[in-house]
Amino acid sequence: MRLSRFHLATVKEVPADAEIASHRLMLRTGMIRKLAAGIYTWSPLGLRVLSKVANVVREEMNRAGALELLMPSIQPRELWEETGRWQKFGGQLLKIRDRKDADYCYAPTHEEVITDYARNELRSYKQLPINFYQIQTKFRDEIRPRFGVMRAREFLMKDAYSFHLTAESLADEYRNMVDTYGRIFTRLGLKFRAVQADTGAIGGNASHEFQVLADSGEDAIAYSTGSDYAANVELASALAPTQQRATPTQSLERVATPTQKTIEEVTGFLGVSPSQCVKTLMVRGNDGLVALCVRGDHEVNEVKAAKFAELPGEVLLADEAEIIRLTGTKPGFIGPAGLPATIPVIVDRDAALLADFICGGNVDGTHYRGANWERDARVTRVADLRKVVQGDASPDGRGSLEIARGIEVGHVFQLGDKYASALGATVLDDAGKAQAMQMGCYGIGVSRIVAAAIEQNHDEAGILWPEPMAPWHVAICPINAAQNAAVREAADALYAQLTERGIDVLLDDRGLRPGPMFADMELIGIPHRVVISERGLAAETFEYRRRGESENQALNHADLLRRIGIGSP
Repeated sequence: MRLSRFHLATVKEVPADAEIASHRLMLRTGMIRKLAAGIYTWSPLGLRVLSKVANVVREEMNRAGALELLMPSIQPRELWEETGRWQKFGGQLLKIRDRKDADYCYAPTHEEVITDYARNELRSYKQLPINFYQIQTKFRDEIRPRFGVMRAREFLMKDAYSFHLTAESLADEYRNMVDTYGRIFTRLGLKFRAVQADTGAIGGNASHEFQVLADSGEDAIAYSTGSDYAANVELASALAPTQQRATPTQSLERVATPTQKTIEEVTGFLGVSPSQCVKTLMVRGNDGLVALCVRGDHEVNEVKAAKFAELPGEVLLADEAEIIRLTGTKPGFIGPAGLPATIPVIVDRDAALLADFICGGNVDGTHYRGANWERDARVTRVADLRKVVQGDASPDGRGSLEIARGIEVGHVFQLGDKYASALGATVLDDAGKAQAMQMGCYGIGVSRIVAAAIEQNHDEAGILWPEPMAPWHVAICPINAAQNAAVREAADALYAQLTERGIDVLLDDRGLRPGPMFADMELIGIPHRVVISERGLAAETFEYRRRGESENQALNHADLLRRIGIGSP
């Protein structure tokens, strides 16, 4: 590509709301331009990168035996009513109405459509297993779209869906997809981990997320120092303590804490450690309020809590008026000692080990000192209720847990027969009996990968693309070519040679001075830069620098080709 014929629009300034590196750099390079909140135009430069990611995904999905199709992005309400998700999916579902007043949605995902396709196309177990995939735009109406394409409302996604007669066949394909995703992210040059995850709104029996490791990641990942165990912090189990609860030595005492409500305020005021406190979260249960109790230095894990029978499948905080009406106490002074008998008290296993602990006094402006379970505070049941923290024992018993930040770029699910049963997607088994198909679901955020790669690969000068994702492999930068025919001819000759060898090459023929030209090449992240100058031609060398390195190298033609990665002519 000759840059004089390409639309490259780099800028120095970016909007103040561009909070993370990928958002800033995608705007500065001109890869994206904002149309509306969470909706972006991908420029020719951005599309080159996006297409390279999509091509790697497509090649590996094809290699894995999946079949590409394309489904409609506009879906009828009736399908979503069959699965019960028209209301359940919530505000993220963008609902629209046509001229006949029929309801549709802009697809956030395609479980309903692919299952409808399968129930009309698949008749016999002999057609199974089969895996269909597509690479297509999705829309989810995020409450607060942010971070550019990292959390956009409109995004490009690869979603795949497999159909099976048995759970064993589904498990085989699930492993195939996990391996395929590993190859995809490895080929793209990303540092990543596959972690156990919650199935969330998609549902199903098993789930893994693929997380690109980056300090700016929204997700916390727990991984073992002694094994390959890794899980989203929301799903990671906290091992049950092996020690016994100490014998109480203190009597229950109510102390004044007039304005101290938070753990930090209470511990500072009373001079105790957070680990000797119990904090109580009041949530809405199936039959009134439920108290969730964890140690003061721990946090309630809402994903774990949502699965308790006392809760309605989610954690909804009780409002202040409701808490006061049922307990007589304002939030901040609530504790398990002396709660009304109608309120179940679920206690985390580590909190259940405490003796003589500090907790809310259930009277405004007070806390209890010397509280003890059973003697002073009821326990409905003890459960794994907290988020794991750094240094916890690994759930598999090998090593301890480290916590890292990650950006979710892929998610795979074993759905079982959830959607097939709801939509009546059956095939005849070898006995001629109709049987609901088992399904798997496998998603990759193609556009999110672009942002995640930048978060993992950038410096002060700009982007450092992994080579498989770079918009061009090599940038040729001639110095003063307009006034020097030899330089111009040498640049043209190298450009033609690399193009013939199948190298994705960019020739910067805009006639810029070296400073601005080099700055653009570093900003957009071209892996290899070749400078052709009058001095270099006289010495029969090219000035070469790999992106991210600080020193230039004077290379002859053969050495240059080897550094670029194509060997000698």
